[in-house]
Amino acid sequence: MKRLFGTFGVRRLANEVLTPEFASKLAAAYGSIVDGKIAVGGDTRTSTVMIKNAVISGLLSSGCDVVDLGILPTPAVQYAVRNYYDGGVIVTASHNPPEYNGIKFVDGDGIGIPDDMEEEIEDIFFQKKFKRASWNEIGHLTVNQGIIDEYQEEVIRRVDAEAIRKRNFRVVVDCGCGAGSYTMPYILRKLGCSVVTLNSQPDGFFPGRDPEPVPENLSELMETVRSTGADLGIAHDGDADRTICIDEKGEFVLGDRTFALVEKRMLQENGGGIIVTTVATSSAIYDVAEENNGEVIATAVGDLLVARKLKETGGLFGGEENGGLIFPDFVYGRDAALTAAKILEIMAHEGRPLSELVSELPSYYSEKKKVKCPDEIKGDVMKLVAEMVSTEPGVRDIDTTDGVKIFRDSGWVIIRPSGTEPIFRCFAESDTQKNATKMAEWGISLVEEAIEKLGKV
Repeated sequence: MKRLFGTFGVRRLANEVLTPEFASKLAAAYGSIVDGKIAVGGDTRTSTVMIKNAVISGLLSSGCDVVDLGILPTPAVQYAVRNYYDGGVIVTASHNPPEYNGIKFVDGDGIGIPDDMEEEIEDIFFQKKFKRASWNEIGHLTVNQGIIDEYQEEVIRRVDAEAIRKRNFRVVVDCGCGAGSYTMPYILRKLGCSVVTLNSQPDGFFPGRDPEPVPENLSELMETVRSTGADLGIAHDGDADRTICIDEKGEFVLGDRTFALVEKRMLQENGGGIIVTTVATSSAIYDVAEENNGEVIATAVGDLLVARKLKETGGLFGGEENGGLIFPDFVYGRDAALTAAKILEIMAHEGRPLSELVSELPSYYSEKKKVKCPDEIKGDVMKLVAEMVSTEPGVRDIDTTDGVKIFRDSGWVIIRPSGTEPIFRCFAESDTQKNATKMAEWGISLVEEAIEKLGKV
């Protein structure tokens, strides 16, 4: 069992656990395995420059040449690695609160490294078996400041920019003071949009809102869309790999709705194809695929798992229900900027507002809840929950690809442990909101019952 890595990378409290010493050793362990030129970039957190410089030192000490890309979105780093470098390190804690930071390692395709490599890094880290280059073989450090501009141009090149420009959309963009501040407002203006910015000054304290783009953090964006008569609102997380949309009425659009909308367009443009998503994604993704000559492949939760499966299968498109969409011909990872541009392209081609386009998609109701659980008993809890529901009346099927997904006649509920926090997440989907809420509450009760039973053993 891994001791440091979560779903994607290592996240810890900055300068408490994730200190410069910790970061340097972890990077040196990665550098002890890989050879070549490694790109390093990060988000806007107050600790990022400190951690990034420690990562660079660790890589140089192992003999790797390093290219510092600066502060920029995660997908921009992945784009750079895929096209120019042999590996990469991204300093980010994504949507976590400002006191956190993290380190993500990617391979030469810009995809998060596999489990066996993470385990090897941990072994080197704990056993202190670092490769240390001699004085005349220490790596060289260079800087590439041009990737941000190149990334922006590549995003624009991949959509029908002229069609978007003709519509003169008014867009409100909330970058959450994160890395998207360096890219999204500029991309929108290059696409001919009239742009209103919120929280688009880089600031690692995240003074405007918490980094996670969930409804309770986006009230200002919703109100601004309404008051300005904007066509669209866009919100990003801290490292700008997720896009959440607000429609022209100022209403929050669930991530799985924009996923289904873009999926529909991608399948229609390409005459079908393979769609890769996770076991926690809406049934709407399957419905849209069935209607448009698509095939859906489900993985465990984690965008790096979706990305690997896209590469392995030659998949057309993929993503998760949280607004993280993957365009594998561009970046093998979630990409907020291309997602936003693609949605504008769909609106331009259809000549209709987002609310209307989304209303035509297959509709399901969902509910998300979470419950605390110590990390050390998560595995036992999952095993016990699976046993408990195996004889439960009304249970049609159980999928243990990731956590425990339970299918009933009225819908499904998935119970899975967080890879970054001591909690279980519970996500339910059904034909009515009442049923979805009821199923989510049932899922939470199963976890609580399992924890109680384990406490009595």
